[in-house]
Amino acid sequence: MKRWIMIIFVLALAVVMTACGGNQEEQDNQQQDNQDQEEQTSEENTESTEEEAEQTSAMEEEEKLVSLSNNDGDVVATATLTEGESGVAIELEGTDLPAGTLGFHIHENPSCEQAGGFESAGGHFNPTDANHGFDDPDGPHAGDLPNIEVSEDGTVEEEVTADMVTLEKGQDNSLYADGGTALMIHSGGDDYISQPSGDAGDRIACGVIEE
Repeated sequence: MKRWIMIIFVLALAVVMTACGGNQEEQDNQQQDNQDQEEQTSEENTESTEEEAEQTSAMEEEEKLVSLSNNDGDVVATATLTEGESGVAIELEGTDLPAGTLGFHIHENPSCEQAGGFESAGGHFNPTDANHGFDDPDGPHAGDLPNIEVSEDGTVEEEVTADMVTLEKGQDNSLYADGGTALMIHSGGDDYISQPSGDAGDRIACGVIEE
């Protein structure tokens, strides 16, 4: 009788140990599944962060902020340049400018030295060696832009498109070629045909476009 009791006890103990072993295996499997899930989530979050960083970097490369200063060194305008499907959109906001129609161009050199009235900026950006002016049959320059209209209070808010240039580095007509270019506001309106710069008057505000 005692022998049978002992056998039953041993069998019961074996069943309990087997059950415990199974529970432990399930716990181990569950822990492994949780760990795998955490690693996958971490990888997904890392990939998402990297993708967002790449998108932010691309946006920064496609957009450029330029400050334009007058001959006294005061900032009188800011321009936001954005790469678009049809060229570079230039959103200009300015104050303390002379009222009326003013010439607005992209010049060939990344230099805005006040001494000499911004002559260091050189001529209009003209990589295709064209004539100046929208009304010239052999024009315009890539850096020719529509005139801007300044209000009586000296402010301006306008958006123009430079459809012959790009902000992409290494491309034809890139505004970053040879170190960069410059934005220029003149004292008078561009007549769109006079050579070499539309008879737009003095250079009154300049800002460098560079990387």
